[in-house]
Amino acid sequence: MIFRRSLIRELTINATGLFLVAFAILFTNLVLRLLGRAASGQLDAEGLLPMLGFYALQYLHVLLAITLFLTVLLSLTRAYRDSEMIVWFSAGQPLIAWERPLIGFAAPFLLAIVVLSLFLTPWAQQQRLQYEKQLESRDDLSMLAPGLFREFKHVGLVVYIESINPFTGTIKNVFLQSIDKPRSETLSAQSAIIETLPNGDRFLVMSQGIRNVGTPGKADYQIVEFEQLGRRIEPAATEAIEPTIRAAPTLALIKSGEAPEIAELFWRFSIPIMALMLTLMALPLSYVNPRMGRSFNLLVAVLLYLIYSNSLNVIQSLIAQEKLPFWLGMLLPHGTAALLTALLLHHRSRIYTFWRRPPTDTPSSVS
Repeated sequence: MIFRRSLIRELTINATGLFLVAFAILFTNLVLRLLGRAASGQLDAEGLLPMLGFYALQYLHVLLAITLFLTVLLSLTRAYRDSEMIVWFSAGQPLIAWERPLIGFAAPFLLAIVVLSLFLTPWAQQQRLQYEKQLESRDDLSMLAPGLFREFKHVGLVVYIESINPFTGTIKNVFLQSIDKPRSETLSAQSAIIETLPNGDRFLVMSQGIRNVGTPGKADYQIVEFEQLGRRIEPAATEAIEPTIRAAPTLALIKSGEAPEIAELFWRFSIPIMALMLTLMALPLSYVNPRMGRSFNLLVAVLLYLIYSNSLNVIQSLIAQEKLPFWLGMLLPHGTAALLTALLLHHRSRIYTFWRRPPTDTPSSVS
């Protein structure tokens, strides 16, 4: 009981630290990617936080699987380095006795990975697509921010406003510049308001402004001062959400039976199985051989993980191309991982192997 409590406490501390580090790396990567999209005008600044949450939820099941694998591997590696395993073996306990407390610790992780992989990840993908469509379907003026230049490529305009009165709806100091057109057009006005006609059309009515129209490099510019000038606000284009396989519910994939859907189903089932196989594989991989370096086992473990995860991607592609059946695709990587784990456990549990024979008794010489 004392051993179990000590092991669970150490695993929990290591898992918390590893998860926070891995999530910080993922969070930083997602923030940089979304900021790049926002800087290029592909994403509104208001959508950064919701999009960040949806993306993080999509990668969370893989992150938990990696965290669980590294937690067990590093914890048991430390036990080997501090000679705790020698005490364990000296007490007559086999290596296989570690499996029960490790599985008990990993059970909540595995349950969370199953729920995320089969249900929450496709839901997050669907919600992200819907939110992106909502951002794209908003009209131009709703995306403006005072004090910032905003580019709208679909209408060929760069817009700047100084401030907006939230009570009267009056916009102060408006600037519009056309782009990607043969003749350049620049509008600037001291104030503007939004008017809606009975038929639903919306206009930006600018007051006390100047309009410059001409071709860059030529002397054909026209400068017109106006008291009022209206510009129609293009209605938002509403597009239907295109269904994607990654966003489809798991039950819909099971009922479909098509090759791409089966390939996606293979990936969703493979992540929890891979997490379980890696947890069991970490037990023999944690062995530290002083003659081969203190970190050699970690390098081998990382290499096996890369081979395992990449093989899942390759098999998923083969299933999508109808070159490999689903059940054979499930058996090849996970069956190989289970067989390798069993062989490693058997090898670490034996005192003598086929290349290290037990010493033979030699008859004593007679004097």
